[in-house]
Amino acid sequence: QLQLAESGGDLVHPGGSLRLSCDASRFTREYYAIGWFRQAPGKEREWVSCINSEDGDTYYADFVKGRFTTSRDVTKKTVYLQMNSLKPEDPAIYFCAADIDLLPRAGATDLPNEYDYWGQGTQVTVSS
Repeated sequence: QLQLAESGGDLVHPGGSLRLSCDASRFTREYYAIGWFRQAPGKEREWVSCINSEDGDTYYADFVKGRFTTSRDVTKKTVYLQMNSLKPEDPAIYFCAADIDLLPRAGATDLPNEYDYWGQGTQVTVSS
């Protein structure tokens, strides 16, 4: 049973918006960060954003800064990725992941191999 579950993927027009959700309510371990990644066909998985568990600090890849916002609802144990101004290059399967290494560090947790648990992904399509 997956402990992280993404939802919210859909087909939108360029310039449109979507909000993805990462349900971590079944995730029972402490984690350092929840990250968002995406993977388009034929491409490597790339980091999009992350949010730290302790202080809620957020980090973004340059290609989404100003367009995407990561937030969380602590009571619902859900992390959101608000995606605005979607572009034709944004379509991919979007994944959320949990990093359970609690060692404090500076900056973003932005490498796939730093994450230990993954959801199944949700498809985002941008097309006119």
